[in-house]
Amino acid sequence: MSVPPSKLHQKPQHDPLRRVPVSKPPFTLSQIKKSIPPHCFNRSIPRSFSYLVVDLIVAFAFYHLSTTYIPLLPSPLNHLAWPLYWLCQGCVLTGVWVIAHECGHHAFSDYPWLDDTVGFILHSALLVPYFSWKYSHRRHHSNTGSLERDEVFVPKPKSEIPWFSKHLNNPPGRVLSLLITLTLGWPLYLIFNVSGRKYDRFASHYDPYGPIYNDRERLQIFVSDVGVFAVAYALYRLALAVGLAWVVKVYGVPLLIVNGFLVLITYLQHTHPALPHYDSSEWDWLRGALATVDRDYGILNKVFHSITDTHVAHHLFSTMPHYHAMEATKAIKPILGEYYQFDGTSVFKAMWREARECVYVERDEGSKEKGVFWYKNEF
Repeated sequence: MSVPPSKLHQKPQHDPLRRVPVSKPPFTLSQIKKSIPPHCFNRSIPRSFSYLVVDLIVAFAFYHLSTTYIPLLPSPLNHLAWPLYWLCQGCVLTGVWVIAHECGHHAFSDYPWLDDTVGFILHSALLVPYFSWKYSHRRHHSNTGSLERDEVFVPKPKSEIPWFSKHLNNPPGRVLSLLITLTLGWPLYLIFNVSGRKYDRFASHYDPYGPIYNDRERLQIFVSDVGVFAVAYALYRLALAVGLAWVVKVYGVPLLIVNGFLVLITYLQHTHPALPHYDSSEWDWLRGALATVDRDYGILNKVFHSITDTHVAHHLFSTMPHYHAMEATKAIKPILGEYYQFDGTSVFKAMWREARECVYVERDEGSKEKGVFWYKNEF
């Protein structure tokens, strides 16, 4: 049978479930960096602020439309309009969250004081303890893929998962688990370090004297707490003035959407059947940084400032501003080769698949790499 000419020049389809290599890469971080155009590492204050200003203008426009025109709509249109506002505002504010995340990485400008000022204001407004998260997130980037030292979405070996996990490994159980993760996962992580690194005592992002932080960081943890509590108090006073229902509708529900997207994005970046995790006998920084995956959220890639589809490049060079990340991603793909992981599976399908397949991690029986762990789900 002859092959159509159009087929002869097609590249083989990438299998997103094919495991990434776990051997030491044949390239160095310096070689990866040299493949990226130098201007991609330049940070521009006007350009960084332009994205923030646009986000804030759009957020204010949604706020104005919702508070001015939705109350004028007849029932049931007004009841349909509020969920639309919540989703749109939640998406835009997730973009604001990502810009504050850039500030925490010193990717917003060349001035750390400016980055921290902008990041502190934005994250506090979204009830995030800026410096507390900044330091734990920095350690996540320093220890990505390490079973002992990574800070977020650290998978457990089969021997350490809760007894009830096997009873949740079914469609109703997965729905319940995902619902709890997307609604409560972020506050539970901040307050109780749920899904985070194991410490020998209680760890919380709000505790300046907790094990997450060192002595040089403790004062800034206090500052983070003050920022969050100041905004919480302002919301309390606002609720007294205009009613709790108004605050929940205009601010509270969009914030839940932001938190849900934040958890979902992070979960799908670091949870995938093709991604390895390493114990201390095998882990090194470069292989850990490559143990993440780029995803496709469609138009939301732009709304989320490409934190979704350029995450591999972000883990390699976290001080690179988001507006250069796609160009950098295209530049590093050839040198990374099979070490680069992209999965274009739809977000909802991927979320369900990962919840089903990625229950715990275990070594492969008979594998030469004793310190390499893969996601599994058999009980």
